[in-house]
Amino acid sequence: MVVNEKVKLAITVASLVAATILLAAEYRRRRRRKPTSSPSSCYLHSDMKPQFGFKRVLADNSYSGFKHLKKKKLEDGGGEKPSNSHPYESEITVLLESPRLDEFEFLRGEYSLEMSGSYVWVETESELKKLAETLAKEKVFAVDTEQHSLRSFLGFTALIQISTQEEDFLVDTIALHDVMSILRPVFSNPDICKVFHGADNDVIWLQRDFHIYVVNMFDTAKACEVLAKPQRSLAYLLESVCGVSTNKLLQREDWRQRPLSEEMVRYARTDAHYLLYIADSMTAELKQLGIEDSSSTDDKFSFLLEASRRSNMICLQLYTKETEDFPGNAAASSLIYRHLNGHEDNSSISLDPKFQELVRELCAWRDLMARIHDESTRYVLSDQAVIALASNQPTTPEQIHDSIAQADLSSDSSPSAVICSHLDDVFQLTQHKLGKLDVILPLVLDKCLGTEGTCPISVFNYSLLINFNTKLTTNRSTPKRRNNLKRFTRKTSRDLFVKKFSCKAPVYHNCRIYANDGRLLCYCDRRKLEWYMSRGLAKLVEEDPLAIMLLFEPKGRPEDEGNDFYIQSKKNICVGCGEGDHYLRYRIIPSCYRVHFPEHLKSHRSHDIVLLCVDCHEVAHAAAERYKKEVAAEFGIPLFVRRVLDSVECESSAGGDSEDAGVSPLHLRTAAMALLRHGNRMPSSRREELLQTVKMYYGGRDISEEDLEKALLIGMSPHERRKLERKKGVTVSVKQENSNNGSVEEHSEEAPLGGDMNGESSVVGDDSGGDGAPELNDTQCNGNILHQQNSKLSLLGHGPHGKQVVEYLLKEYGEDGVRDFCQRWRKVFVDALHPRHLPGGWDVTHSGRRDFGEFSVYNPTKKVSTG
Repeated sequence: MVVNEKVKLAITVASLVAATILLAAEYRRRRRRKPTSSPSSCYLHSDMKPQFGFKRVLADNSYSGFKHLKKKKLEDGGGEKPSNSHPYESEITVLLESPRLDEFEFLRGEYSLEMSGSYVWVETESELKKLAETLAKEKVFAVDTEQHSLRSFLGFTALIQISTQEEDFLVDTIALHDVMSILRPVFSNPDICKVFHGADNDVIWLQRDFHIYVVNMFDTAKACEVLAKPQRSLAYLLESVCGVSTNKLLQREDWRQRPLSEEMVRYARTDAHYLLYIADSMTAELKQLGIEDSSSTDDKFSFLLEASRRSNMICLQLYTKETEDFPGNAAASSLIYRHLNGHEDNSSISLDPKFQELVRELCAWRDLMARIHDESTRYVLSDQAVIALASNQPTTPEQIHDSIAQADLSSDSSPSAVICSHLDDVFQLTQHKLGKLDVILPLVLDKCLGTEGTCPISVFNYSLLINFNTKLTTNRSTPKRRNNLKRFTRKTSRDLFVKKFSCKAPVYHNCRIYANDGRLLCYCDRRKLEWYMSRGLAKLVEEDPLAIMLLFEPKGRPEDEGNDFYIQSKKNICVGCGEGDHYLRYRIIPSCYRVHFPEHLKSHRSHDIVLLCVDCHEVAHAAAERYKKEVAAEFGIPLFVRRVLDSVECESSAGGDSEDAGVSPLHLRTAAMALLRHGNRMPSSRREELLQTVKMYYGGRDISEEDLEKALLIGMSPHERRKLERKKGVTVSVKQENSNNGSVEEHSEEAPLGGDMNGESSVVGDDSGGDGAPELNDTQCNGNILHQQNSKLSLLGHGPHGKQVVEYLLKEYGEDGVRDFCQRWRKVFVDALHPRHLPGGWDVTHSGRRDFGEFSVYNPTKKVSTG
């Protein structure tokens, strides 16, 4: 009996071993199989993807631009809008300029947080029409979308979740792709509010796939920004507001599959179902914050209106297809750059022209094949596989196959079906048998999609046949290596921000300035040295690194003033985390306060201006905004101006009671804008309401169009006026005085050191920009601000608040009060960020004392002589 059991066990083990060997052999055989050269070799002949059933796509895989919806102009005599303009720009602008307070009611009556087991699955045209009729009767509904991007070049919307207070709808956008325009009127209806969370991508995707444009939105992520929530994710809001947890890993699931699993259905419903409740809760917080932050009940909606404005600004975004001067060029440049920086011991390979050329060829081929097969480039050939092929330069198709498989060991399906179907093409590419790139790609395209092409032609790749040769011809003369790394950074919104706002060159040059006795005065930038040298005030003592010696006696020494910070070299890295690839200047003491400090406490002082990466900058900025609210509460000075009143009208009515005169500068500006743009087309009741708002600024008298144009500029800084002039449809005809230009001109002529010890002048910049000029030409009258047209101080920001705080500190405590105020802000910065890379000598208790030397325009004696 025992023997039989042993025999059975041996047979079972032998069978398992044999099966394993056979499976392994089959696996190796399949992975090593070479594609045939028959026209049916492409995997798409047997593996049709869901999107290939679409009859029409708005964003194909060609190199042509995206064409937005052209809405016919209903008004007589109206011209057609430019092709790149937003078809609903005017409707969204009206909402931005004249928000409706009665719209911020997202729930009616009782609302249960329990999600029922029933929902409506919409997959037929009749069901979609019924849904559109249902939504047309609603005042508000919630929306979310699920995308698929791995097996598609541009990606596509696979599911839309819509929730009203009564029902949840899941719209199968794959089945209904060609008729999704049925929902367009509902989404573009300005009378219906759509609630999203983090809608920046959703509005773009809806435009790209269905020409659906969102008009009138409330984004709960923007509400989080205004409320300065510690987190802004939907998962955080679901947990903190609704007590619901969700698995965000399901976001990465393949949303093309049908039917959806129960877990995916619940996840999809959750993302939209609770949004109305979250929006209702957050609007209550915004209203409460407005009441607590202002002594006037009229301003209780200011934070809510700001959240609404930020939300509707998202609606103005337009989808654009990414373009580059040659297929795959940006990706190739990025790969070469990363490989060179990440493999210093192997840099000889990275610098090899053959290696770089093969990387470019593979990236170009990958880009084209991804467009032809409607696959993402990462699915066709991973970055690791491109580097492996370029480094190893395999000599047989089998070696190519193995190199890719080895590079993608972590992948479940490597090499991809594209590689397996077109392995011969990759082989010829690696052996340089096809010639130059602009010869290779047309050959590949013709082989895949020509008259004898191996790959099916679909609605996604058909236009490639027409546009591809034009693309190559147009760009043949363009240099291939023209700053492609910068183009690569456009691929994400974060990289866009980095490219636009980060410093483009090293901030700290660490040049040195010595006194005439040889003692080090400071480290500084090159521009400061050039200033002294050009005026014969210094002599060059070292060239590498640059150093000069002053030919006059400086006013002060760093060690004498307790400012050792200025005699320390500084690194061009984020002081918070040490990030060195990008950084932005950050003012530890907000400019709305610092701009009003006495000159000797602010001019050319770099101690409180540090470098931060984007992530650390966001953390520090959020902490600063929170602390501003604490400062406002402590001093009883609101962050925003409550009312403005025309100075002429105030003088004429000086004998009367003007306690309640004036109007909020934001309301004044939006009312004037709406009347100038749409006054003739507005309902008479709405037009009269806005006219009354403007009249409150002018003391109640009748107003003209010229008055409206003047009112449009009230409270705006010169920078804001210039932005307004650049907007479409807005012409600013009122000329502004430039009363403060003199101070700017003096600043440009000031000796960067003025014979004193100072910091890096390039870090500090000009304090007259942004928050305003040193002098504010506004006065107080019965609690109202009388606006003067030559003011550089924006009344729409925190500038007036900052001015009043600094004036109070100087009056009550003198300059010691200002220094203590600075130390408080430094403590806020340190507590929020816990910076690990601050320059040597940086100190929370930094004194900021300074004397002005002979050559400084801030020297009192020089100012008297100039006057």
